[in-house]
Amino acid sequence: MPEIAAVKAALAAQRIETPSWGYGNSGTRFKVFAQPGVPRDPYEKLDDAAEVHAYTGIAPRVALHIPWDRVDDYASLAAYAKDRGLELGAINANTFQDDAYRLGSVCHPDPAVRRRAVDHLLDCVDIMDATGSTDLKLWFADGTNYPGQDDMVARQERLAACLAEVYARLGGGQRLLLEYKLFEPSFYTTDVPDWGTAYAHCLALGPKARVVVDTGHHAPGTNIEFIVALLLREGRLGGFDFNSRFYADDDLMAGAADPFQLFRIMYEVVRGGGLAPGAGVAFMLDQCHNIEAKVPAVIRSVTNVQEATAKALLVDRAALAAAQREGDVLAAHAVLMDAFATDVRPLLRELREERGLDPDPVAAYLRSGRQERIAAERVGGAQAGWGA
Repeated sequence: MPEIAAVKAALAAQRIETPSWGYGNSGTRFKVFAQPGVPRDPYEKLDDAAEVHAYTGIAPRVALHIPWDRVDDYASLAAYAKDRGLELGAINANTFQDDAYRLGSVCHPDPAVRRRAVDHLLDCVDIMDATGSTDLKLWFADGTNYPGQDDMVARQERLAACLAEVYARLGGGQRLLLEYKLFEPSFYTTDVPDWGTAYAHCLALGPKARVVVDTGHHAPGTNIEFIVALLLREGRLGGFDFNSRFYADDDLMAGAADPFQLFRIMYEVVRGGGLAPGAGVAFMLDQCHNIEAKVPAVIRSVTNVQEATAKALLVDRAALAAAQREGDVLAAHAVLMDAFATDVRPLLRELREERGLDPDPVAAYLRSGRQERIAAERVGGAQAGWGA
């Protein structure tokens, strides 16, 4: 069995990146329910993220979304983050909310629209330079709704050309992380629909391009852990967008819908060395909290990922390997199930106490009274929201 001290050390070193948009008003495509006390600007989003890190101890990085988090001085924003014990993580580009992108952005048939999209991506790299961020994260809503609407191969060629221009602009230590999505908002074809398409483009670009796996962006029954294992083997897993879904991209809290799947994914991460800092795997959340309070929901999501990681670290890999060599199917399966069935909450409570943290992060935050304070203090002005 793994040594508990080694398991604790790995858990203490884990880093989970939270999304700025998870702290603002956000929700479904149909309705966003505003909540009292949500941030009014990117600085207040960082204040909330600092609370999540203070209570969990493993969430020091915050992803930004441009233009939702646009400010006049990005160096100042980065300095503010540092003062709050944080650092700015991935810069997420937005090429899906402009009217010009009705037929796509980097895959659009009009060169002027493609130029507009690429200029935005290059602007995001400028923001990376100013903030010290190392990751440019790209998701494209590009696709078609009808057969014959556009040439599918030509769209791939446009995508490749645009990505190549952005890739060439990256500085030392900066990366391009390409996300994929099975469908939506285009329903006939999606230009980056799966890990294979994203992987092919990353291979063509070079070693600084990697694939992002969003756990909600797959067809039902897809073996996501296989994708994770393969990308790790190839050295091309750039990171995760953790969330849960029941039918499609529901963006629910990580680990809420299928904690066993999250455990299986994290086991492949552990097995493939993905927890090591040198592996370059970014563990990011990508969620919209529509009906639940924002900060407690993000804290719960972080701890859900932490619990899945703890269980993955407790897998008796020697026993598992022995059963696999012997072809003992039931014994091998039992090794995984034993780890998954382990109640790791006492271990995590102990670890937090050893690090000077409250053993129950959500309860501690709710006891602090901060939720009531920000509801009373954050009045006036426009609350930051999805699409802000």
